[in-house]
Parts: sequence; structure tokens; C-alpha cells
Amino acid sequence: MNYQQTLDYIYSFIDNEKTSKLRYNATNYDLRRVDELLARLGNPHLKAKSVHIAGTNGKGSVAAMVASVLTASGYTTGLYTSPHLNDLRERIRVDGKLISEEKLITLAEKLKPEIESVNQKATYGRLTTFEFLTALAFAYFNLKEADFQVLEVGLGGRLDATNVINPEVCIITSISFDHMRALGSSLSEIAAEKASIIKPGCVVVTSPQLDEVNKVIDEACLSCGVKLVRVGSDVTWQGISFDFNRQLFRVKGRLDEHELSIPLLGQHQLDNAATAVAALEALAIKGFNISKDSITNGLARVSWPGRFQILSHHPLVVVDGAHNPDSARGLKQSLEQYFSLDRAVLVIGASSDKDIAGIVPELFPLFDKVIITHSHHPRAIAPPPIVAEFAKYGVETQVADDVLTALSLALALAGNRDLICVTGSLFVVAEAIEQANRLGLTTVRG
Repeated sequence: MNYQQTLDYIYSFIDNEKTSKLRYNATNYDLRRVDELLARLGNPHLKAKSVHIAGTNGKGSVAAMVASVLTASGYTTGLYTSPHLNDLRERIRVDGKLISEEKLITLAEKLKPEIESVNQKATYGRLTTFEFLTALAFAYFNLKEADFQVLEVGLGGRLDATNVINPEVCIITSISFDHMRALGSSLSEIAAEKASIIKPGCVVVTSPQLDEVNKVIDEACLSCGVKLVRVGSDVTWQGISFDFNRQLFRVKGRLDEHELSIPLLGQHQLDNAATAVAALEALAIKGFNISKDSITNGLARVSWPGRFQILSHHPLVVVDGAHNPDSARGLKQSLEQYFSLDRAVLVIGASSDKDIAGIVPELFPLFDKVIITHSHHPRAIAPPPIVAEFAKYGVETQVADDVLTALSLALALAGNRDLICVTGSLFVVAEAIEQANRLGLTTVRG
């Protein structure tokens, strides 16, 4: 197979990321078929030490931070995240480098007969695209002799394909309402799905949570007999200063006090960074060689595009994958904290399973003009329902057929001192970054 044929083969399986209608249950997500496949591959998922991360918001950022520090500490470190922005290979990295096209092809060909054998029997159902990619990531990390693998949960936790490992540390980032059709209609139900990554022998680190969520996590930790570290009480942070390139802050951990900087903007990233520090100190307490200097150096070098990323200064173009009310609220707070501008233009598109009614009231007061669009992703919602939601607040909107048209229209409306913010979906953000590059607009690295 060549690279495109390999991608076509990977996407030929059931791809649950492209639908919002599939029921999240043990019939559609049966980890026994993942175990069966991995056993045929020699159980590569058990060869490296693991850090497992679940949550609603911030889990990808925390994963990138932890992986960057582990690499800075001298450990060969695999990072598995989802979804990707523009290239499938973004999901699978070792020491910050994407898996090569050649290695992706080679491993897909190696896995192909084993996958087809599992699917032919289909004892526990047929493997999905995400399960294929998860197994491929484990195989790649094993091939690269990774010391650590940092794994972001794809959906939920209990039935997620990544939930086959025995982690050293489990991290639960901020939990709020999202994927309710799949995970439950209450925060307790959602938290229970995500807390199911907790296993005996790990240390659990949690970002600041609502009391309802804390109760579920407390019970899961008690049931497994594991140590719980809370950011906000056991580990705290304080902001020092910020500019358009980075934030300076102080974290008081269980082992030390850290003066740190990250090239990621937004106050929510300080919660994420403190959570990463808490997890890294937990590993240090377990005996791993993670120093104060490696935490400083690793966080200073972290990269995680598409999250409150500045693409251009004149006009100011900011992209952020805020896709639920909680993350939209965080985006609003960050925009108010960082910028004082003449006028602001919002470009927004969302996936069909998102809480548009909750997102819109968080954002509309900040913007003078609103442009509604959609990505090319199969889960993208058409503009009319978003138009109707803004209309409830008396906000007139314009509709663009695609992200390129929306971005071009925003640039035509915005003056040199104005703000353009693109948000609502990582898929919309990914297309905005791609189009900005084509337009020669991107002048700031993410």
C-alpha cells in the first residue's frame, strides 16, 4: 500500500468519530476485541510505562505537557491524542515527532492480517478505526522502545480503546457537559465514565472539579485503594505575567515550588499546567527521574496548536477549539483578559452533537459581527440551527458556505486593530489554520 491507500484502509472500518448517533455501550465498544488484537501483536501496550488522561476539557493540552517534560527528562516518550487537526499522523508521536508516512504504512501492513483475523471471527464485534489506530500507536511505541506512553482518552473512558493499560498515573481533567448522548445526562454519569480509567496501583491527579464530580472521583479512588492528588488544594498555582507569546506562573507542588512558563495562552492552560506538574511530581515520588529543571524546560517547549492560538497580529486572528459551554466560557474569559480591541468578528461552526444553546450565550456579547459556517467533517452541523440560536438574542449573522469563505469575509470586515476569533469546533479550527497558511496569513507559531 502507498500512503493514501493506507489511509483509505484505516478509514474503511467503522469510524465512530464521524457519527454522533452511535450508542456508547459494551456492544459497540467492547474492549475484549482490542485485548484480542493486542495479544496477537505480543501485547505492546504493556511494554512502556503509561500515563492515562480523561476529561472533558484540557486533556490534550495536559497530555502534550506531560509528554514534553518526560522527553526533557531523558525518557523516550510516545504521545497518542485525538482528534488530529490536519494530518492523521499528529495522533501518534514519539519525543514530539510525528510517525512517518513510511512507518505508518509498514505498521498498518503488519497489523492488517491480525485485524482481519479478529474481524473475521468477530467474537466481540468488529474493530473500529479508532481501535485500529490505538493498536497501531502501541505497536509504534514498542518499535521505538518507548519508556513512557502518554495516552489521551478518545471518548469517555470506561469503554475507550485506550483503557487496556495499567497506568502509573491517571489524570482527570476538568469535567463538564459534553457528549451527553453517549456518556449520560448528569455530571455524575459523565464523571463515572471518565473515572473508570482509574485502576489499582496508579496515582490519580484531578484538575479542579465541581463537588458532584469530586464525589464520583473520590469513590473511584477509594474503591481502587489509590492516592488522589487534587489541583487547587494539594497543588496550587498563581499567575505572574503574560504576553502574546507565553505565560509566566508559579506552581506550588507536593515536592517543590516551580517558576514556570508555557507558550500556550489562556488562564485555563494554567490549570492544565498545574495538573501536569502534579502528575509529573507523582511520577517523581514513584522513583522516576523527573527533576525540577526538566519540568521547567519541558513545559517551556510544549506545543499544542489550535487552542487559543494566535495566527496573526494585524488583524489579530485567534483560533480556539471551544466546543462546549464550559470551554466557550473559558475562551470568553481569555479574550477579555488578553485583548482590548476596536471591534471583534466571530467565525463559528460546530459539530451536530454539541450544545449550541449553551455555547452561544457565552460568546455573543463579545462580538460585533458573527459569521456562521461549517467544516467538511461529516459531523458538522449546517448553519441554520446556529443562526436561529443567535437570533434568540437579537444577533444578526452572516452565513458562509465553507471556512475559507468565512475567513475571507471576516478579513474583509476586520480592520487592522480588530479581532477575528474562529471557534466552535476543532474541525473548523483545523480548516482555518490550513486556509490561513494558504492565504499567507499565519505569522505566529502555535
